[in-house]
Amino acid sequence: MSLVLFWTAVASIIYSYLLFPVLVFLRGIFAPRPHLEADVQPTVSIIVAAHDEAPVIGRKIESVLALDYPKECLELVVASDGSRDGTNEIVAEYAQGTRPSEWLGSGGVRLLALPRVGKAAALNAAASAAEGEILVFSDANSIFSPGSLRALLRPFADPSVGGVAGNQCYVSDNGNAADTATTTGNAGERLYWAFDRKLKVYESRAGNTISATGALYALRRSLFHGIPDGVTDDFYNSVGVVAQGRRLVFAPEAVVHEKVAATGRTEFQRKVRVMTRGLAAVAARRELLNPSRYGWYSWQVLSHKVLRRLVIFPLLILAVVSPRLWRRGALYKMATAGQAALYGAAVTGSLIERRGTRVPRVLAFPYYFVLVNLASLIAAINLIRGRRIARW
Repeated sequence: MSLVLFWTAVASIIYSYLLFPVLVFLRGIFAPRPHLEADVQPTVSIIVAAHDEAPVIGRKIESVLALDYPKECLELVVASDGSRDGTNEIVAEYAQGTRPSEWLGSGGVRLLALPRVGKAAALNAAASAAEGEILVFSDANSIFSPGSLRALLRPFADPSVGGVAGNQCYVSDNGNAADTATTTGNAGERLYWAFDRKLKVYESRAGNTISATGALYALRRSLFHGIPDGVTDDFYNSVGVVAQGRRLVFAPEAVVHEKVAATGRTEFQRKVRVMTRGLAAVAARRELLNPSRYGWYSWQVLSHKVLRRLVIFPLLILAVVSPRLWRRGALYKMATAGQAALYGAAVTGSLIERRGTRVPRVLAFPYYFVLVNLASLIAAINLIRGRRIARW
C-alpha cells in the first residue's frame, strides 16, 4: 500500500508542476488559435473597488489620467467600500476637479461612497453605474503603464474575444523590478508570476487563458452579469466570458505594476483568503469542468485551479510514506532526504525572515513553495467546513 500511495502522490505532483505546463506549451505551439488584434477605440469604464486605500489611490488615479487613450472615451468609477482613512476625500478631489488634472471625459472621475458591503457588491455597484462599452477592472494598488489600456483593448477587434487578461508585474519597495530583490515575497512571488505569465501566453495562443488577475482585466459590458459574495471576483468574472461562448485571451503588453507582500506572514494571510475564495469560485462555476461542453478549457481549469491548488495532499502523503520505504532502496532514501532538505530550507527561510533579515534567494523559493501549499491546505479546510470569506 505504501508503494501505491508513494507513486500515486509522485505522479500527481509531477503532473501538476511539470506535465500539465508541458502540455500547455505544446498545445500553444502546435495547435494555435490566433485572434485578430487592431487598434480600437471603444468607450471604456475603469472600475476600481477600494477599501481604505488612501496611501495608493492618488497614484492609481494619476496613472489612469496618464493613460495614452482619448479622455472623451474614458471614465474612472471608484467604488469606496466603507473607507474611513481619507480615500473618499482623495477621490472626491479628483471628481470635483479641485486636484490638477487634464481629465476631459464626460464621465470623468466618479466616486461611489458605499457603506461596508464587500468587494463583490462594490464592483457590482460600480459596473451598474458605468457607461462604457468595455468594463476594465483593476485593483487600487495596481498602477497602469501609459500604454497598457491600448494594449488591453487591441484583442477586442476580434468579435470572438469577450475578455482580455492584463499583465501583473511586481516591483520592489524602491520601485525597481522585483527580480533584483531577495526577500521571500519579492523573490518567491516573482518566480511564481513569471512562470504563470508564460502559461498564460501559451494558454491564450491555444484558445483561452484560464482566468484573469484582479490587477487588470477587461470584458465586454454585455457579458457582465454580477459577482456573488464569497468568491474570487477576478476568476468568477473573467471565466464567465468563456461560459458565454467567447474567448478570454492574454495581453502581455497590458502591464500594471504592483508591490509584492512585505513579509511571508502577510503573503500567507492573503493566499489563504484568495485560495478560499478561489476554490469557492470554481465550485460556483463548476459547469466549466464539463469537457463535453468546454473541451480543453475544462481540463485546464481542473488541472490549474483544482489539482494544483490541492497538491498539498499528495505532498503530505509523500512526506508520510517516504520514510516507511527507506529500506527499499536508494530512490526512496533520496526522496526522503530531498523532502527533508526542502522543508528544512523553508523553515530556515522563515526563521531568517522573522529576524528581519533578507532571505537568501536559495531559500526564498522553498519558503514560498511551502507557504503557498500550507495556505492551500487551510483554504481546502475552509471549503470543506463551509467557511466563506466575503470581506477583504
